[in-house]
Amino acid sequence: MESVIYAADFIMENKSKIAVLDDYQQVALNMADWDNVKSVADITVFSDHIADEAKVVERLLPFNIVCVMRERTPLTRNILMQLPNLKLIVSTGARNASIDNEAVAEFNIELKHTRYLSTGAPEITWTLLMALAKHIPQENANFKSGGWQQTIGMDLAGKTIGIVGLGRVGEKIAQFARAFDMNVIAWSQNLTEEKAEALGAKLVTKEELFKQADIVTTHLVLSARTKGIIGQQEFDLMKPTALFINTSRGPLVDEKALIETLQQKKIAGAAIDVFDVEPLPADHPLRKLDNLLATSHIGYVTENTYRLFYGDTVNILNEWLDQH
Repeated sequence: MESVIYAADFIMENKSKIAVLDDYQQVALNMADWDNVKSVADITVFSDHIADEAKVVERLLPFNIVCVMRERTPLTRNILMQLPNLKLIVSTGARNASIDNEAVAEFNIELKHTRYLSTGAPEITWTLLMALAKHIPQENANFKSGGWQQTIGMDLAGKTIGIVGLGRVGEKIAQFARAFDMNVIAWSQNLTEEKAEALGAKLVTKEELFKQADIVTTHLVLSARTKGIIGQQEFDLMKPTALFINTSRGPLVDEKALIETLQQKKIAGAAIDVFDVEPLPADHPLRKLDNLLATSHIGYVTENTYRLFYGDTVNILNEWLDQH
């Protein structure tokens, strides 16, 4: 019998049962060598996403091991307490804020993480920035409809980019910006003048950043302290010609304030790759804004990242299965 089992198939009872969740592109089994895992365990791959907690519990109840892709399916205390068979969670990425770590420990579930490549986030950020500044989506649509030159692009040289969060990703954005002869200013709660200067940026206050920047881009870790850190007050400070970008985490930004700012054309435009709720509902207001460039959280969805994620997942599974 084939050891890879898909969602509707029968699951053998005498092997460990592994669920691989949210494999949207149906590539998980092609990104690593699963042969040894298949020989000792049954693997069920789910390519669809379920948001309802009761349905998540129903789906995961038979499994001993659950492999999650980043934060696509939250594993809350309420879910975990209803999964008595669950012994191991393997999460891609170095951290996963959607897993209740206290509940994991309380219910004696092991939690393992894979490594992570940090190149995807700055690459998608600069891709969106360039596309937004040069009106690439509009000009592409215009070209395919038979038109020619309808917009005027923004020059990056000489413009000021404001980076909210100058960590690993923010540092890379600062490097990109300097290569395009931009002025770099930055702010975060713990950023020092010395660190900013060492990375080629000027430390300013939060208020100064939003007032001065021609482009604001956000690169913070989501926490209780940073949730909603950008809201209506910050958007109201921005120039009417300014652009806003968020490829970090949706809840860093007050979504309602962003929508209202764009609806009222208070800034020139925005580009985002992250959302409060993912996948984003089909009728969400963000899908209707003509001054918003949006992608479906694809920043980390790259071949090298996926091969690392699933390769590490397989290694973790092999080691765990050998010991159990």
